Amino acid sequence: MDHDIELRFQKLKTHLEKDFGGGMDVQALLFLIGVNELGIGYKNFTKQEKTDLLHIAVCTLLEPYGYYEFVGKDEDEWPHFKLLKELPPLTHNDQQHLIKEAMLDYFVANDYYAEEDKV
Repeated sequence: MDHDIELRFQKLKTHLEKDFGGGMDVQALLFLIGVNELGIGYKNFTKQEKTDLLHIAVCTLLEPYGYYEFVGKDEDEWPHFKLLKELPPLTHNDQQHLIKEAMLDYFVANDYYAEEDKV
């Protein structure tokens, strides 16, 4: 795992925990991104909706990398994406690195977080 990405991710996590509570992990951040992208605010989501929110988050995060394309929202306002290309086989560490880097890019690009200095 890239040490720089991990340090930057820990700073992001600490920043978000101030507003959302401690103990946030990658899954919690994916859920947060999914809820944000859905745009209806928080509600009690079903187990299937929670899974769908994680999928929305992953698609949103990987869209700038050319893996997905946003195609629109359905009648219930849920975002849908089209797979453009398959991810290459990645080790668990490589997956974590990619998703953490994409999360950093997402929160910075949407002005939810500003990095003072990239380590």
